[in-house]
Amino acid sequence: MPEQITPLSVLYLLLHGAGIAVGTVLCLYLLLCRGKAIAPDITPPARLRRWAAALFGVMALAHVWWILFYTYSDNTRSVIYGLLVAIDCTALPPVFVGTLLNMLQDRRRPLWPIFIVMTPCAVIAVLQTALPDIDLTTPNMVYGLVIAVAFIIYMVVAVRQYGRWLRDNYADLKHKEVWLSLTLLIGLMILLMSFEYTDNYVMSTIAHLIGFPLAGLLLWRVETLNELSTGNSTVETNHTPLLLRGELSEASNIALLLEKHCEDTQLYLQQDLTLTQLSAAVGVNRTYLGQYFASQGMNYYAYIHDLRVRHFVARYRELAAAHKPIVAQQLAQESGYHSYSTFSTAFKQRMHKSVAAWMREER
Repeated sequence: MPEQITPLSVLYLLLHGAGIAVGTVLCLYLLLCRGKAIAPDITPPARLRRWAAALFGVMALAHVWWILFYTYSDNTRSVIYGLLVAIDCTALPPVFVGTLLNMLQDRRRPLWPIFIVMTPCAVIAVLQTALPDIDLTTPNMVYGLVIAVAFIIYMVVAVRQYGRWLRDNYADLKHKEVWLSLTLLIGLMILLMSFEYTDNYVMSTIAHLIGFPLAGLLLWRVETLNELSTGNSTVETNHTPLLLRGELSEASNIALLLEKHCEDTQLYLQQDLTLTQLSAAVGVNRTYLGQYFASQGMNYYAYIHDLRVRHFVARYRELAAAHKPIVAQQLAQESGYHSYSTFSTAFKQRMHKSVAAWMREER
């Protein structure tokens, strides 16, 4: 055990204990709790919950072995220290990356490259203990920083691609955007680097204090992210894709099908309606339907917004004529929007004025 015990070192040990408790509780909650405490009406991806649980579990274990190390030894040149750093390098990054990538709900991205790029960090950590006279900390730190920056760039590109996928498949995007994952990425990356590359009590204490709100933010993100899948449709239909049977070849026929199965039935009011669900409902192959929208100078996203804004306008005028009370936020939700800000943006793009300005003119 270190010879000198200071209030700061006691606080450091207490924070380590709190980290173990928080990580363990969150891990067990995500793995075992069927109900959702934060957003019970949302069904988050099961894979994301498992990956986040693994991240919290590994972080709790990391706190265990580091608190034991600093309780009984503070020799950063020992073999045990090198092995612990190597374990961190091979255990934490994969679950960290897996959690962030599952926020994008993309199962195609492999995780094996992260093991390869982190192997040098683990090897250098072990070599440092075998060659104590040679300072390998600096090259290890530089390599880790390069990997961190490269991964941040990769995540920015991946999130932009995810945003384009959302715009092609979903009409209400505000609550599904995942730029928050980049905040988590940068915060957790700084946190991990602070743990790995400093043995200063002050820096480690600050990193711990930052870690608790980041853990809460991650839990909130996991709980409130809707499962988005264009492969599983919730729209019940007995239609067979007609274009695949060669029975539809003209855009006018697709327009009639959209009018019959989407506009007349007000299917567009269904929140989280996807392009795949719409194609199943109208009986047109998803690819052909996307091509139809492109031929009309729009995409699925614009098509749904047009219908929803028109619905809002019609309902507003209907309620105004009946002298009934009108709440714009409630009417926007009735028109198929989760988020009023998303509706407000779509409305202004189509009506060329704000919702409030338009409503004043309508009075």
